[in-house]
Amino acid sequence: MYEPPPIVVRRRKRRYFALVLLVVLLIGGWIGFWKYAEDRIERSIDGWKAREARAGRIYECGSQTVGGFPFRFEVLCDNVKVTLTKSHPPADLTAPNIHVAAQVYDPTLLISEIAGPLTYAEAGKQPSYVANWTLAQSSVRGTPREPERVSVAIDGLSVKHVGVAEEPVVDAAHLEIHGRMLEGSARANPVIEISLRSTKLAAPILGAMAAKPTDSEIDVVLRGLKDFSPKPWPDRFRELAQTGGKLEIRHARIVQADTLAVGSGTLTVRDDGKLDGELNVTIAGAEGLINDVLAMNQKKLGFSMSIGLGLLGGGKKLEGRPAISLPLRLRDGHAYLGPVKIADVPPLF
Repeated sequence: MYEPPPIVVRRRKRRYFALVLLVVLLIGGWIGFWKYAEDRIERSIDGWKAREARAGRIYECGSQTVGGFPFRFEVLCDNVKVTLTKSHPPADLTAPNIHVAAQVYDPTLLISEIAGPLTYAEAGKQPSYVANWTLAQSSVRGTPREPERVSVAIDGLSVKHVGVAEEPVVDAAHLEIHGRMLEGSARANPVIEISLRSTKLAAPILGAMAAKPTDSEIDVVLRGLKDFSPKPWPDRFRELAQTGGKLEIRHARIVQADTLAVGSGTLTVRDDGKLDGELNVTIAGAEGLINDVLAMNQKKLGFSMSIGLGLLGGGKKLEGRPAISLPLRLRDGHAYLGPVKIADVPPLF
């Protein structure tokens, strides 16, 4: 039997040893890198929790576990409680768990998944609202000092008022909210873009018109904030009122039954929190919308009536359909489409 010379055997052993050593070093290096990334992500999560606490939202976990090695970092928070210290009145939110994950190579992007149901209760009282869904996810890009983007997506949303009949408050097949820093920075003169996308969104709590399933695409730009320091949104809107800030509705497309509307315009926030302003709106199927409003107000009118497309003519087209243009005005907490009041608009603070 052939036996290699001793020098060849020694070379092979050295190569195997070097290979094993290299693997050990790589594993050790990756473990060290993962630990470093873990520390950064933990500090990032702690920073976001501190920012939320300054805004009046205090997060607590009944128990917390950490995992995800070797390529992810994951935190599972069970028995979640969020205390809203600055709401009026103060309240508590509870949920079964929140799962937060980040890739080790991108610790400034945190992705979360929240399990339902979520309950809302005024401090010291029993829950008054309960929300559930099939899937709820969020993502946060940036650092607590310099947030860049926040997104929330919910499928199968159902919010109900807790009671004998569990009155429905909000339902949606799909709901998305995206916010990002458009100009400026979190420390000075931020301009924030907010996008809302909904499918079959219904909000009976806002009235009969809002109770009908609606699909929407709305893009809004907020101008006039001094900074984006941690604070509740009502306080931000109050700041907009004080600085003369504006809500620019850059694009709105809303579909409800046979009615399609698109529009844009600018709104301002009054000192009492109510919105004032006007949007230029083009509507296809306006006769159905206005007839619904007239039907709901026939008792106040003292008689019933309806209108046809002939009375709303204007020669315009919207996505191939006959359409008219009407101003949508917001005044004193009410919304008017042309001369017809169509909804009440609650104040922002």
